[in-house]
Amino acid sequence: MVGRLLRIGVIGSGRSYPPWDAWAVEVGRGIAQANAVLVCGGLSGVMAAAARGARERGGITLGILPGTRPEEANPDITLPIPTGLGEGRNLIVVQSSDALIAIGGGAGTLSEIGFCLKLHKPLILLGSWGLHPPEGASPQDFPPRVAQTPEEAVRLALEFTGKVK
Repeated sequence: MVGRLLRIGVIGSGRSYPPWDAWAVEVGRGIAQANAVLVCGGLSGVMAAAARGARERGGITLGILPGTRPEEANPDITLPIPTGLGEGRNLIVVQSSDALIAIGGGAGTLSEIGFCLKLHKPLILLGSWGLHPPEGASPQDFPPRVAQTPEEAVRLALEFTGKVK
């Protein structure tokens, strides 16, 4: 029996910002080299850069789109999933991933980070939001980890899922 493919989500800004884009390309390459599927929002910015990196290494990319038209996906998305849910698709991106890597980001990324925490999804932060739980908060099963490099981010995601020790 063939096992299910590991799915690693990449979340981040939909606008292009050179440092984030460079990290995202490297993260995408690492995900593909690990034979995992890259899951993202399927549009521009970090999402496009990560998908481009994965496709450069022959990887599979799954884009959970906010709109209703598959052709809205960036050209490096191999499996576009139109939802018609707008920003609500952020929950699907998180729920569809075994672990997630947040790269930079704005308010949309922060909403996805919130879903990761609520759903106890493994989360790695790379140049993204700093999170400090308030006094009295319940500890999370998977507290976010901070990575310093794209390679470390992918390694941590794989460790969280049990794919590497």
